[in-house]
Amino acid sequence: MLQNTLTRVRQARRDDSGFTLIELVIVILILGVLAAVVVFSVSGISDRGNEAACKTEVRTVGTAIEAYRANTGNYPPTVGDLVPDFLRSAPDGASGIRGTTTIDGTTGQMPNGTTAC
Repeated sequence: MLQNTLTRVRQARRDDSGFTLIELVIVILILGVLAAVVVFSVSGISDRGNEAACKTEVRTVGTAIEAYRANTGNYPPTVGDLVPDFLRSAPDGASGIRGTTTIDGTTGQMPNGTTAC
């Protein structure tokens, strides 16, 4: 009887099927490569979103400058002078425009580099 039990246990161990260490390592490597592809894809999406937001902010400030000029006859001395009548708040500086950015009084243009996103 004991011999029969031992034989059945040995047979059950031989029939055990599972993953080997090599198979598990290969699966982990594949998952790592897929994760890396997803991370790089998502970072590109957020970069494009930041660029679009920057361009929109520059256009908004440009429109506010022109509205200020149409209203007062002069260009505003700084971007901060557009708040609160023409802008809700001064830009945060993400596009190089800050509330203290000066504006050319003859052309209404901001200094070079402020429109580069």
